[in-house]
Amino acid sequence: MRHDLHPPVADIRFLVERALAEDLTPFGDLTSSLLDPNLQATAEFNSREAGTLAGTRCAEETFKAVDPLLSIQWHKNDGDRLAAGDVIGVATGPFATMLTAERTALNFLSHLSGIASNAGRWVDVAAGRVTVWDTRKTTPGYRSLQKAAVRAGGAANHRGNLSDWLMLKDNHLVGLSITEAVERARELWPGRTIHVEADREDQMMEALNAGADIILLDNFDPPQLVELVAAADAWAAENGTTRALLEASGGITLDKLDGYAASGVDLVSSGSLTNSAPVLDIGLDVVPDQS
Repeated sequence: MRHDLHPPVADIRFLVERALAEDLTPFGDLTSSLLDPNLQATAEFNSREAGTLAGTRCAEETFKAVDPLLSIQWHKNDGDRLAAGDVIGVATGPFATMLTAERTALNFLSHLSGIASNAGRWVDVAAGRVTVWDTRKTTPGYRSLQKAAVRAGGAANHRGNLSDWLMLKDNHLVGLSITEAVERARELWPGRTIHVEADREDQMMEALNAGADIILLDNFDPPQLVELVAAADAWAAENGTTRALLEASGGITLDKLDGYAASGVDLVSSGSLTNSAPVLDIGLDVVPDQS
């Protein structure tokens, strides 16, 4: 099992606690309180459509937080591709508390699997020609969970937050040239990645000469990117060095990805991996024990 596909445990517990408080404050699950607390049940998590699984630990934590007597035996792991009808896992335990935990667990599982499934579609189109990565366009508070779902889908993570590395966009270059900004970044934050946005070829060339680690080529179409990649490769050959990674961004959608993947850039980023992903339809079929 790949542990890098899961979010941090502390973030899972925090968000599960908040989600359950939202559902159960102030008096708990009034409807389930009518049921026999000794009645046991078995339930199957089923995928009702094809996709990629993510969020199993969030669902598991939800069940444990509602009732330690609830348990889930997973048949699939985060990152697994799902077919419609696949049994993802089987839950057992008290019927009443299982119903209490059901919707919150499914909310996590369906939302995060939707992001993983969306990321997987991008990765399939990229077909190893380019690395697909996300952005910081995530739901506030849910970033580590959503970025883990992106990884489960086979894509990669951009910086996690503003402290990860320096990203010099046009708004940051007021009163500073790209060269000056890169020099100052190296001085103040040695060892940190320096990422420079360029929307013209001359800006890309300045960033290359300044020693940027990554250059974001913003709002160029694939034919323009082919020319920029060739110019950057020629610069690297002339200088006998490795060039910065080149990232394409800005208005890239899944239906346009093939052209960008064929342009020669190293990376393609899109906020739609996280902020436009539909949920994956996952159900929980609960059956009370007859004995």
